[in-house]
Amino acid sequence: MDSFKKNLLVFDVNTDDIIVADMEELIKESSEEGERLNKYLALRLGISRREADDMIAEGRVLVEGETVKLGRRILPGEQIKLDGELVDAKKDFVYLVMNKPVGYVSSRKAQGEGVKTLYELLPKKYHELKTVGRLDKESSGLILLTNDGDFTYRMTHPKFRKVKIYEVRLNKDLEPLHQQMIADFGVTLADGKSQLGLERMNDGRWRVMMSEGRNRQIRRTFRALGYEVMDLHRTNFGVWELDEMGDGEFREVEIK
Repeated sequence: MDSFKKNLLVFDVNTDDIIVADMEELIKESSEEGERLNKYLALRLGISRREADDMIAEGRVLVEGETVKLGRRILPGEQIKLDGELVDAKKDFVYLVMNKPVGYVSSRKAQGEGVKTLYELLPKKYHELKTVGRLDKESSGLILLTNDGDFTYRMTHPKFRKVKIYEVRLNKDLEPLHQQMIADFGVTLADGKSQLGLERMNDGRWRVMMSEGRNRQIRRTFRALGYEVMDLHRTNFGVWELDEMGDGEFREVEIK
């Protein structure tokens, strides 16, 4: 009897691509020795696997003094260098909690003339850190930065369900029916249903709770029902909270 091969659709969280994977190949890969080089680099440099693959393809990565091909696996004790510098398996990770002000983008590079990035508020020694998720220019509040790729993965992948809490002010009162739609049934957006936890605050704002992180999801959810978000401020992300941090302030934290 001919052997049966089954193809799977797999979502690569590091590249945001949907790929077709052969089950036999997946089984083969899981049984091979060592760790994939792109995964090793991603975890230690705080980058995506796609970025690591680009570095490998450009010949910038050496294993035991030799250039390597994509898909290379490495064994414990092998020496890996990037641009001539040793990639330390015991790299010191840094974690920052920051209160991002309105008017700053979360990327390293400004997107347009006069646009400021949050890195302008940080000392240069922190400029190699990457943000854990994003806050758009018009939003403020808690944002995490780190060079620990594994931490970023655990904080952002939906399967870990890290709760984020926001304080939101709308341009008009939220109708009870719309509150029920958002909280109990969800609102259909172009990229799927959006269901948010809602709690009315004493000053008329709404406390919004979610464990997803789709692009501008809160703003798009309210806009679908005829509302505009006037202020959006994140106060919590997982176990982290802003406390009394002022605009633009930041602090290093430890991960236990």
